[in-house]
Amino acid sequence: MINEFKDFIAKGNVMDMAVGIIIGAAFTAIVTSLVGDLINPIIGLFSGGIDFTNNYAVLAGDVPEGASLEVARETGASVFAYGAFIMAIINFLIIAWVVFMLVKMVNRVKAQAEKPEDVAEEVDTGPSELDVLLEIRDQLAKQA
Repeated sequence: MINEFKDFIAKGNVMDMAVGIIIGAAFTAIVTSLVGDLINPIIGLFSGGIDFTNNYAVLAGDVPEGASLEVARETGASVFAYGAFIMAIINFLIIAWVVFMLVKMVNRVKAQAEKPEDVAEEVDTGPSELDVLLEIRDQLAKQA
């Protein structure tokens, strides 16, 4: 059983998957920072700073008037946080777009790297050795 486990772990697919997960986690941090720290503030400038995060409806419990979502949750009230959900959807769409553009750029670079070098035009170097030998044979056949 232990040998089977060692064989399973040593397979390339498992190691590739582990590397992919580690790189994916690091990449997630980069994309999240890109969206949260760079793209969302720019969008906020153009949209007048719209942030739906603190939009919620109180289902049960007492919440002070105009309290933020965090305060409402701290009071123990049951809240329907539709604004946080809307912001999560917006962030997902932005992240998906950024990842799409990155993948598109990587695929373009990869395709250019795999592109075969331009094939030089064939230069007529004259008859091949076989052609010359066949011609000599034919000449000898005519003389005989």
